[in-house]
Amino acid sequence: MLDLMFQYEFMRNALFAGLIVGIICPAIGVFLVVRRLSLMADALSHITLSGIAAGILLSKKGAFFQGINPMYMGMIFSVIGALLVEQLRKAYRFYQELAIPIILSTGIGLGVVLISIAKGFNVDLFSYLFGSVVAVGRNDLWTIIGVGFVVLLSIYLLYKELFALSFDEEYARISGIKRRMINLVFIVLVALTIAISMRIVGILLVSALITLPVAAALQISRSFQQTFWISIVLAEIAVLGGLITAFYLDWASGGTIVLFSVFLLVLVLFIKKIVLKKD
Repeated sequence: MLDLMFQYEFMRNALFAGLIVGIICPAIGVFLVVRRLSLMADALSHITLSGIAAGILLSKKGAFFQGINPMYMGMIFSVIGALLVEQLRKAYRFYQELAIPIILSTGIGLGVVLISIAKGFNVDLFSYLFGSVVAVGRNDLWTIIGVGFVVLLSIYLLYKELFALSFDEEYARISGIKRRMINLVFIVLVALTIAISMRIVGILLVSALITLPVAAALQISRSFQQTFWISIVLAEIAVLGGLITAFYLDWASGGTIVLFSVFLLVLVLFIKKIVLKKD
């Protein structure tokens, strides 16, 4: 049955891209959840949507931008949004959580306006919003591989610093960790992760893949490292199961992956409840 999937290049691209996205989303999500910044993914995803719409408009109106993948513009907008979040967190030192709804609102407003304009060009934004296995081209795959490598390498090199900042930022600062620089690098990594994941999961659903596997892993893990690895395993199961189901049932890949993630979370909660009853 699986042989049929691999006969199509777009499905091979989607599976390889999904494997990468299934690693980097929970890897980033663990640090976001521990920092209580889960909504950051939602804010940056809406900014990314604005970038996608802007990229489509530029490719249609400007000869210089013709042929440019809108995903690149989405990445630029997402990184800019991430940098603005950090600036707003500095401006509101005692109300840093305000930075997230400010960027979220800006992304929604700008995205709605740009999408309404893009409709005049008969552009179907469905694949960007909710993900599509057909939409993953060879160029998209190489971009996902490149950015995924950068994200994973950065996490590997900065793991100790990110761990320290996630649990005790003041202690990390006193210990000599360059807090501002690490936070800046981390927020850019979050932005890049969201931007490259949209082809598989969709812009409006990517935050679910970042948080749901981590939420499930927290229920059964006993340490941060266990949470890190278990969340990646659960995300990979959700991505592969979602892509295979979406292919054979002709469903939207993003929504199917999210449903698999929700199912895994409910399953973990149910099994934990049964185990606790036995104890």
